[in-house]
Amino acid sequence: MVLASGLPFEKAKVNPNWPRLAYGPAPAKGQQAEREYLDVYLTEPRPADEVRPALEKSAPAGIQLLSVQRVPYALPSVQNLAAAARYRVEGDFASYTPAQPAETFFNADRVEVVQRAENGLTFTQNAKPFVREVQTLSPRILCLTVACVEGKWIHPQQLVAAWLGVEIPAQPDAALLEDFAFVREGLFWQDGAGALHLI
Repeated sequence: MVLASGLPFEKAKVNPNWPRLAYGPAPAKGQQAEREYLDVYLTEPRPADEVRPALEKSAPAGIQLLSVQRVPYALPSVQNLAAAARYRVEGDFASYTPAQPAETFFNADRVEVVQRAENGLTFTQNAKPFVREVQTLSPRILCLTVACVEGKWIHPQQLVAAWLGVEIPAQPDAALLEDFAFVREGLFWQDGAGALHLI
């Protein structure tokens, strides 16, 4: 889309025929996303209302531009700007008979995530700093906002598994809660007062 747009894109260092791009945090294995993020670097300022139609004219089927914004160069990329991600989790929570409601579990002083290695050893982590907000929307839908802490993210699958009492393997790519849908609704930046805003 960038190559066909006619926009004065900055060239990538690895290949001068490619545009310089920076992708936002990608969804992890087992997750879906309602929107993806991409920084496109131009060699000269162009207004968003000019950039958007230039990109849209060559958009492949199934790709929809939700928003185009000009970001001052001094500000961080989406990768560094993202302070939180909101997930919609859909599934049959009741079939796991959780010991307590999601709000009670996640609003406690500690949110313990226990991972078990193949040799039987366990690693316990207090994931409370990663839990920004939780809301039960219906018996089968949970909204979970996960914060980035010191540049690190935690998978929402691990948090929900801890709530439901499902054993979490230590391998990061191990299948977990495959009967649930984890949909990332969006990434958020945080202002000086701590409020979150959709990027």
